[in-house]
Amino acid sequence: MFVGSGKTIAVAIDGENQNVSTRAATVADVLKDSSITLDERDEVSPALDAPVADGELIDIKRHKEVNVNIDGVDRVVHTTGLTVADVIDQLNLSKSAQVDQGAALALASLSNPIDISTPKDVSIKVDGKTKKLNTTVETVADALSEAKITVGKKDELNAKATDAIVDGLKLKIVRVSTKTVTETKTIKNETDTVKDSDALVGTEKTLTKGKDGERTLTYTVTLRDGKEAKRKLDSDKVTTKPVDEKVSIGTKAKPKPKVEAKTESNSGSDSESKSEPKKTFTPGSVSASWAALAKCESGGNWSINTGNGYYGGLQFSASSWLGAGGGKYAPLPHLASPSEQVATAEKLRANGGWGHWPHCSSKLGLR
Repeated sequence: MFVGSGKTIAVAIDGENQNVSTRAATVADVLKDSSITLDERDEVSPALDAPVADGELIDIKRHKEVNVNIDGVDRVVHTTGLTVADVIDQLNLSKSAQVDQGAALALASLSNPIDISTPKDVSIKVDGKTKKLNTTVETVADALSEAKITVGKKDELNAKATDAIVDGLKLKIVRVSTKTVTETKTIKNETDTVKDSDALVGTEKTLTKGKDGERTLTYTVTLRDGKEAKRKLDSDKVTTKPVDEKVSIGTKAKPKPKVEAKTESNSGSDSESKSEPKKTFTPGSVSASWAALAKCESGGNWSINTGNGYYGGLQFSASSWLGAGGGKYAPLPHLASPSEQVATAEKLRANGGWGHWPHCSSKLGLR
C-alpha cells in the first residue's frame, strides 16, 4: 500500500519543468517535500490546498520586478510574466507602442530597463497648412524629420528641437526671410527770387528753370510667413540733385497814371469847380515786397479761393481778415482789391511783424 501511494508530479517554474516523486496529498505538500519556497507574489496553479494526482502539473510563475521607461518616465512593474510582451500586455499599452527590446525577449535576459514610447498626437502648423502626426518618436526634431519638414536657420519654431514629444503637442513654424527693396523719392526744387531794379513792379522773369531731383533708398525687409514684419534703411543717396528755380522780381516803380480834372457846372452860375480826382487801382500801387510775398503765398493771384480756409493774394484766414479790420472792405479777403488786402496786411504786420507769413517772409529775406 505504501509503494502504491507514490505519485510523479511535474512542477514548472517559469516554464522550466522538473518531475517530483511524492506521496503528498496537496500542492502545498508537494512543494514542501520538494523544498520549493514561494514568494507571496508568486502565482501557483492549481491552488496550494488543491489535491494532486499522479501526472499532475503544478505551474509556478515567479514574481519579478522589471524596470521600464515609458515616454521618459521610469517606473517599476511587478509581474509574473516571462517575456517583454507579457509586460506590455500587463501595462495595457497600444499595439503601436514602440519598444526598444524585442517582444519575445525573456525577462530573465534583461540587463537594461524596457524602453517604451507610446504613440502621441502632434500637430505641426507650417506654410499655411497644419500637418497631423501620430508618432512614437521621442523629440521635436524626430517629429519634424518624420513629417519631412525642414526648419531654416532664420525660421522660428515655438519649441526646442530637443524637447520631448507629449500627447497633443502643437508645433508652429514661422518662415523668416529677408529681401532687399529699393525705392526712389522725388526731391522738390525750391524757388529763389532776386530783385531786378530795371524791371517794373509786378513783373517777373524765370532766370533758371527749376527741376526736381531724386533720391534712392535701399532697405532690408524682413518677412514672416511672406508678410513684411520690419524694414531697415541701409542707404539713402541723392542720385539726382534738384535744380532750384531762379526768378527775378521787378522793383522799378511804374509811372503814375495821369488824372484828368473834371468840372461840374452849378445851375444858374458860371463858376466852375475842380472835382476831386478819382483814384483807380493799378498793380503798381502794391509795393514790391507785398507783390513778392503774394507771389510766394498764392502765385500772385489776389482773388484766389481754393477752399483751404485761406483767401486772397496774402492768404488771410477769415478770422485774421476780420480781426485786422478787413471787413470794412469785403466779407472775405479774395473779394477785396489788392490794395485793400495790403492795407489790412499792414495792420497785421504792425502787430507781429512779418511773422504772420513765416515761410515766405523768410524766403524773401523780409525778416
